[in-house]
Amino acid sequence: MKNTGGKIEHVVVLMMENRSFDSILGQLYPENPEFDGLKGNETNPLLGGDDIKVWNSGKFDPKSMSIPDPDPGEHWVDINMQLFGLDGRPGVEPPAMNGFVNNYVRQTTEPPGSYLPESIMHYYTPEQLPVISMLAKEFAVCDNWFASAPCQTWPNRFFLHCATAEGYENNSPAHFPYLMETVFNRFSSPDSWKIYYHDFPQTLTLTRLWPHINRFGFFKNEFAVDAAAGKLPAYTFIEPRYFPDVKLPNDQHPPHHVGMGEALIADVYNTLRSAPTWEKTLLVIIYDEHGGIYDHVSPPNAVPPDNSHSQPFGFDRYGVRVPAVLISPYIKAGTILKTPEGSSYPFDHTSVIATLRKWFALGAPISHRDAVAPDLESVLNLDAPRNDCPAKTESMAYEIDPTELQKALNAPLNDFQKALLKAAAHLPPISGGGNILEDIESHIENLVKGILPGVPNHQTAINAVPFISEKLSNFMDNIVK
Repeated sequence: MKNTGGKIEHVVVLMMENRSFDSILGQLYPENPEFDGLKGNETNPLLGGDDIKVWNSGKFDPKSMSIPDPDPGEHWVDINMQLFGLDGRPGVEPPAMNGFVNNYVRQTTEPPGSYLPESIMHYYTPEQLPVISMLAKEFAVCDNWFASAPCQTWPNRFFLHCATAEGYENNSPAHFPYLMETVFNRFSSPDSWKIYYHDFPQTLTLTRLWPHINRFGFFKNEFAVDAAAGKLPAYTFIEPRYFPDVKLPNDQHPPHHVGMGEALIADVYNTLRSAPTWEKTLLVIIYDEHGGIYDHVSPPNAVPPDNSHSQPFGFDRYGVRVPAVLISPYIKAGTILKTPEGSSYPFDHTSVIATLRKWFALGAPISHRDAVAPDLESVLNLDAPRNDCPAKTESMAYEIDPTELQKALNAPLNDFQKALLKAAAHLPPISGGGNILEDIESHIENLVKGILPGVPNHQTAINAVPFISEKLSNFMDNIVK
């Protein structure tokens, strides 16, 4: 399937986890007035203490590369406090962005005293994150890309795929089945898209994708092979490793080691750069939400995705700003992508849908949100592809102590991992001997009726990962036969 516009025929999206723009890219261009990054004097108040200033550890050890630890709050109520402060309430005024520290020290998952107030104000430097920083400078960084809603991971990933979160502010409680229309289903041929995953694809929460499980591929085994053969489809979506197994997670979800995510980003770029389709490819690296980490830019008001009035939130405000890097030989080095002239709204995850609809003639908007989202056409600011793009990038080598991996395997699951455990439990049981589509439809009918499968009470990855792998293998092996 070819882009009706001509320049780009392959869009690849890598969505990472839970980091704010300031925390990853805030120091990318510290002296550039055109870049909306950190000045270094930003603060947040601490009730009963001094204001806490943004800071950087300057170190590369595992502890420094895993800040903040423990994991910040990321529920809808947490984010409201982060945006509006201890006593603030959502309204028409821009959020003051003054509640990050006070919200962090009020978390209760870990023992009191674990949540050091300065952790939430930490940022990384380009020296600590050389891969994403180099790519942002060599191609384009967008300092005006917001999460689609001030919500957790699932709602924001739903916006990327469906242009709506269907009114759900948090990952849990789960609301199976998720029946929303997806941008994947808009393609006339399933061969026009593919999802590559590491352990469990969050996209499998979407029931409309269940009949197309053959369009899901294991990243390690298939992505590089498909790319080298020139077989990447029009739209490729990549999911990182969310759980520790034989390796540490590479999603960068706090407190996961950000260097592991750097290695994944380098792998994706190097694979695409050496592929025969490079000159026709746009790589978009974005993060689903800020994960509770400080950012200084106030999210603006947003168009609700539909006409329903979900409670308590109407999805009429964007989430916190997140990192966004765009890579193509049609992009001039040093580009800082701003909201296009004439657009009343900033970039958000539905900008990907708007772009795909425009370039691949996928029809009308899915929701009111992608109807107004600016597309990515403006980032392609060169008439011809460059021949000076970096041939390769390399992440720093990190020696992972076996005890660190064992610690991760025995650590309590975070909210996102718990939600993925539930998602695995809700996959359709496929017998393998009958009509697969009938099995799927019957399972969806049961979910609609409230006939739900049991979810094991696994609290750690060492227990949850084998269950998830078994459920996924049963589904994929039987349906692909």
